Amino acid sequence: MALRTESICRPRLKDWSHGSSKTDIFTLFSKPNRVIATRGRNISVSINMAARQSDDSRKINFDVKEQARQFWDNSPQPIKRFPWNRTFENFIQLIIDLTLAVVKYLSVPLLAVSSLSEMSYCAHERKLFLVPFWLLVGSAVAGILKETALELSSLQDAEVPWHLISIAVFFTLLKLPGPYYPYWGRIFIPHVANGGLLRTLWFAFLWYRAKRA
Repeated sequence: MALRTESICRPRLKDWSHGSSKTDIFTLFSKPNRVIATRGRNISVSINMAARQSDDSRKINFDVKEQARQFWDNSPQPIKRFPWNRTFENFIQLIIDLTLAVVKYLSVPLLAVSSLSEMSYCAHERKLFLVPFWLLVGSAVAGILKETALELSSLQDAEVPWHLISIAVFFTLLKLPGPYYPYWGRIFIPHVANGGLLRTLWFAFLWYRAKRA
């Protein structure tokens, strides 16, 4: 058995000592280097592509700006003298006025319908006697917010009652998640918001009447 194993192992040692072993060692050490080289090439190609894309976007932006400037320079004088800035401001003011008009005429019916729905829920839960108290709490909070807004900024002489709009938005955001509040939250939070919205609508009515006078 010993002679047989020696005869089997000797050719392998001889083969390892010849050129085939050198080629195997070379391939073992050359494969990781090839992988690293290909990865390095891929990274460099991706970096070059990103740099080219950024350069192309910059060129496009520059070309657009240059074309706009040339168009403005070649346009006639009446177009240049036209009050574009004031027209844009008037357009924005018109959009704001239309939005406020829509909100003004839709807010009261929506508030009435939603308030009736919330009061019916309280009646079903036999908690209707608590509704007036929470309405008074919301009304008081609206008054405090209005006085605080007027003290912090000079909004009394503004063309648009932004402080009242902000208060109405606050109470609307407080009211919208009403069905998702916990049990007692569904009982009192929507009615606090309703009281605040009713008081805010009353403030808006007084503000518009004072402006017309």
